[in-house]
Amino acid sequence: MRASGRLAGRFLLFAVAACAGLSSGCLSVPSVETSYADPTLHMDAGTSFADPRYNDTLPRELAKVTMPEYMIEPPDILRIELLRVIPPLGYKIESSDILFLQITYPGQTEPFAGEILVGPDGRINMGSTYGGVVKVSGMTVEETRDAVEKQAAAAGVKTPRAQVSLIQSRSLAQVRGEYLVRPDGTVGLGTYGSVRLVGLTLTQARAAIEKHLSQKLTAPEVAVDVAAYNSKIYYVVYDGGGRGQQVVRLPITGNDTVLDAVAQLNGLSPVSSQHHIWVARPTPAQGGNDLILPVDWNSITQSASTATNYQLMPGDRLFVKANTLVAVDNWVAMIISPFERVFGVTLLGQTTFQTLRNPSILGGNNN
Repeated sequence: MRASGRLAGRFLLFAVAACAGLSSGCLSVPSVETSYADPTLHMDAGTSFADPRYNDTLPRELAKVTMPEYMIEPPDILRIELLRVIPPLGYKIESSDILFLQITYPGQTEPFAGEILVGPDGRINMGSTYGGVVKVSGMTVEETRDAVEKQAAAAGVKTPRAQVSLIQSRSLAQVRGEYLVRPDGTVGLGTYGSVRLVGLTLTQARAAIEKHLSQKLTAPEVAVDVAAYNSKIYYVVYDGGGRGQQVVRLPITGNDTVLDAVAQLNGLSPVSSQHHIWVARPTPAQGGNDLILPVDWNSITQSASTATNYQLMPGDRLFVKANTLVAVDNWVAMIISPFERVFGVTLLGQTTFQTLRNPSILGGNNN
């Protein structure tokens, strides 16, 4: 009994020492570097909240800032629309092109006019009155006009006059759609090759695409927008108290706060501490100082305080530390567990040996 008491006392002292060591180290909130930003400022491209020129206040729930002009990065998805383009001189009509065709002749009461789709066989159908079908693929617009007039005259139309124009080209229609920004920062435009857009704003991207298309098209005009904002994100890190960490990657919307981030993950985990939460904001590698923003979770949730409900920026890490007692319990359990296994195996072996040596323990049968 005395030996057991001494052993229990040693374990108790060990646990207290472990608790003291943990509470003075990894369970404490990191120190705060006073490197703040004015919430009334608009974040220009390149602005950093670690810039020492800004002080006093950080953007919070009721004092938010607007994000800088969006910079395109992988793996964003862009939506590109071709608004206007003049077909290059000598353009050859292809199947699936859409033409506008008008045929007139003297004495006509109802002129023939409308949009016609060039079929897969490269022909258009003008109706029986104007000679039926005529093959136009591989022809220019001028050649198509002459072919239509010749076909209509062969069908009995006197002095036909045709007007032909290209409304939509199949190859031009390939430019429209959603495009993934590749890991190398380029976007593929089908038969028109690739254009590098990484690091550009939407305005700059539009100019770059139009310049690229102008190599094969005349006066192209496009519209560019972001279909999926995939490159600007922040992280929520849940500490498991010595049992690993859960890291969740969430897209930035420009309106996210600490409370929004936790709400997206259905609140704090059962092992999370309400007193050890902070936002770690990226700083330049050569700066040498960490920017840590402590969070008062109880004030945010119970008192609707906005003082520490910070607006989250791209790259932020919201760190939620595990409860102190849970962390100590897990840490002590990892230390004691090997000894418990050794003692258990020893006790099992001793019991087995005694049973084999004295079978009467199992019922008094000596056979």
